[in-house]
Amino acid sequence: MKRSEIFFNIILVPIDYFAIVISVLIAYYIRFHPYFEKFFKTQAEESLSFQAYTSGALLIAAFIIIVFAFEGMYVMRTTRSKVRESYKIISASSTALFLLIIAAFFFKKEILFLSSRFIILTSWPLAIFLVFLGRYLIKKIQQYLVTKKRIGIHRVLIIGKNRISKKFKQIYKANPGLGLKVIGVLDDFDWERLQKIKKWRGIDEIIQTDVNLLKSKNNMLIRFCDIYKVDYKYVPNLYETKSNNIKISNFAGYPLIELGKTPLEGWMRVIKRVFDIIFALTFILFFSPVYILVTLLIKLESKGAVLYKDYRVGQKKEKFVFYKFRSMKAELCDGELGTKKGNLILNKLIENQKKNTRKGSPLHKIKDDPRITKVGRFIRRYSLDEFPGFFNVLKGDMSVVGYRPHTTREVESYNYDQQRMFYIKPGITGLAQISGRSDLNFDEEVKLDVYYMENWSLALDIYIILKTPMAVFKKRKVE
Repeated sequence: MKRSEIFFNIILVPIDYFAIVISVLIAYYIRFHPYFEKFFKTQAEESLSFQAYTSGALLIAAFIIIVFAFEGMYVMRTTRSKVRESYKIISASSTALFLLIIAAFFFKKEILFLSSRFIILTSWPLAIFLVFLGRYLIKKIQQYLVTKKRIGIHRVLIIGKNRISKKFKQIYKANPGLGLKVIGVLDDFDWERLQKIKKWRGIDEIIQTDVNLLKSKNNMLIRFCDIYKVDYKYVPNLYETKSNNIKISNFAGYPLIELGKTPLEGWMRVIKRVFDIIFALTFILFFSPVYILVTLLIKLESKGAVLYKDYRVGQKKEKFVFYKFRSMKAELCDGELGTKKGNLILNKLIENQKKNTRKGSPLHKIKDDPRITKVGRFIRRYSLDEFPGFFNVLKGDMSVVGYRPHTTREVESYNYDQQRMFYIKPGITGLAQISGRSDLNFDEEVKLDVYYMENWSLALDIYIILKTPMAVFKKRKVE
């Protein structure tokens, strides 16, 4: 870690502490403001002075900082995501709130500054906002030093001249705020060449992207990184990514290792289902005006059903009826529940390989599709056509986060690796969607979907959900 990163890591502690203290004092001010005070009955906390609450705020803030530390809030680099940062702040603050509520329940008389539930609950969103604001400002300062003053820059050497290396290099170049500078991309190398690069250009990280690299070469890289204190990262192969889900048991005195398909088993599957139901209901209620508006726009522009229904392949390759807002002319909608005329037009379009926007893909993504209506083009642009899918979530056919629901026509062309994700449910959004699915080829999309299945966690679901709006509003062409 660079010295600048250590400095910013340390300075976060007093900034977070100050933000929490201020949030508690603001909550105190609101509680005892003449306008709000009339809404409260006389309670024990009214006997406490401002000085007493200030002392309490200092103690509470110290306790919350300890919780933040246990939650990993002070592992910081310029490459951290704003979405992941927000999730950590909300998660850690909520954990601290939960512990304070428990303390208030058991020690209300002993610790009088916990007697006001209003102050505790009001401090929670204030603390989240102020902590995020403080960290946002620190991040901006850190990014300024990286991009303008070149302080804290990480020099990255990429091993392997392939598509992955090219993509990494493009991302680093397009996002200088990440603090990562590619100093070279090597296909062939030896110890002497690595030493020269280290001496004349400096190396902070080596990223190895060639899954077929010889074992001897790989061992050389690891040894080099150990000697010169360089961070080493690599893109794993298929079997290495499976190691997250291994299960070890013993039978007849022999150890057995099982390669699990996904963490989504047993109680984890129950937790995900409960989360899906709560999120889908909340989403539908909150965005009900959008549902009504899109329905009216579709009915005003063209005749036909508002909803488009089609068979899709989901968990365990079972078919289900999938709902979307209709974005095509009713008489030309394709799909197994669509019309013969629409299917004929679709087949002709697919035959024209020059118009297929997904090279090497079995998906029928057609550029400038003549079947799409004006309203349909708009709702596709902002993914509003996907909103009815939340009813599929409530039915249990889909999840909020998963892989894209596939058509029978597509699945018939899939190979073994492309069918592995069917062990779980499809989703409204997913890892591929937030990673620029329109710019990915089909194999890359499948790898992301399989990675999600094999590395699922509720935290990953929340991360994907928080990042989805940014992916939706990012400028892209309508397919």
